[in-house]
Amino acid sequence: MNITLIGMAGAGKSTIGRALAKRLGYTFIDVDNLIRENTRMPLQTLIDEQGDSAFIRLEEEAILRLGQVDRSVISPGGSVVYSEKAMTHLKTISKIIFLDTAFRSIARRLPNARKRGIVGLRDRSLKELFEERMILYQKYADFSIKLKGRENIPEIAEKIIEICFEENT
Repeated sequence: MNITLIGMAGAGKSTIGRALAKRLGYTFIDVDNLIRENTRMPLQTLIDEQGDSAFIRLEEEAILRLGQVDRSVISPGGSVVYSEKAMTHLKTISKIIFLDTAFRSIARRLPNARKRGIVGLRDRSLKELFEERMILYQKYADFSIKLKGRENIPEIAEKIIEICFEENT
C-alpha cells in the first residue's frame, strides 16, 4: 500500500509526507526531486527552457516509473493533475489524499511563486491556477483533508493514517 499526497505547491505535501512516511516506516518519494536528479536542472529552469508541457511529460514519466513501489508516501508536484495517465497510475498504486489548503495560506507560503518551478504561472496568476487545479484535485482524490494553514503536522499524519487504514471511516 502506498499513499499519494496531492495539492498545490505550498500545501505541505513534502512536510506532511516526510512526517507520515517516518511515522509509518515508509519510504518518502518526492517526485520533484526525482525530476531534478534525472535532468540535473532546477525545476524553474526546466520550465523556462522546455516549457510547461515538457515538464508535465517529465513528471508523468517519473510517476510511471514508480510501478513497483510499496510502502511509500509519494509527493508529486502540484501539476501532476494535468496528466490523466500519471493520475490513473497513482490511483492504481496508492490511495490519493488531497491536502485542501486555503488560497491565502498558499499565497503566504509562496512569496516567490514565479521562481518556484510552478507549471502555468507564465500565463496565469497563482489564484487562477489554484482555482483551475482545485477541480482536478477533487476529481482524483480518494479522500480530502481540509487544512487551515497552521497545522500540527503529527496530527495531520495521524488523520491520514486513520483515513487510509481504519475500517468504517
